[in-house]
Amino acid sequence: MAWIWPKKAMSSTSENLADLAARIRACRICRDAPLGAPLPHEPRPVLRVSTTARLLIASQAPGVRVHASGLPFDDASGDRLRFWLGLDRATFYDESRIAIAPMGFCFPGHDAKKGDLPPRRECRAHWHDLLFAAMPQIETVLAIGRYAQDYHFARLGRPLPAGQKLDDTVRGWRALVGERPRIFALPHPSWRNTGWLKRNPWFEADVLPVLRAEAARLTLR
Repeated sequence: MAWIWPKKAMSSTSENLADLAARIRACRICRDAPLGAPLPHEPRPVLRVSTTARLLIASQAPGVRVHASGLPFDDASGDRLRFWLGLDRATFYDESRIAIAPMGFCFPGHDAKKGDLPPRRECRAHWHDLLFAAMPQIETVLAIGRYAQDYHFARLGRPLPAGQKLDDTVRGWRALVGERPRIFALPHPSWRNTGWLKRNPWFEADVLPVLRAEAARLTLR
């Protein structure tokens, strides 16, 4: 299902980003007025944004470790993502250069099989359009996972076909080389996707060199 990007949000760039980020970090909508079952624990929204970052990492939702630390990608997935980008921790966590904004700002909890639940819907419904309208300087979006890909491709006027597989979305990066803002669709860097990476060696051979060059360009001081 493709998201609809409201015209009002697209034209609203005047809201102060720092104030907006503070409101997001104080958000308790998923506990006080949830769309469905309430969040099963105390909310802890996690995001890193600025008016100068040109690279946006649009992820899914924090895991339990990030919920505890408050630092996005503070885990093995983060180590793999930094390897993909060719960036050290200092550059990766410099929010003046890199923004990190997941589709769900809080850890959503676990399902019956102890896997992470999908990102909470409240975040996109209440915050995302405002947040990205307040960061028009973003040049490249790394859309990690299907929830982020559906939203950001639609937001930037390039909605994905219904039912398109992750492989096809990731492989389609060449068609977007001339687009701005540019979108790289990425699989999640979780260990759970190690099998996918082994089955798709083209990702490391073809995508990572371009991705690293883009990350270097956008984070160069």
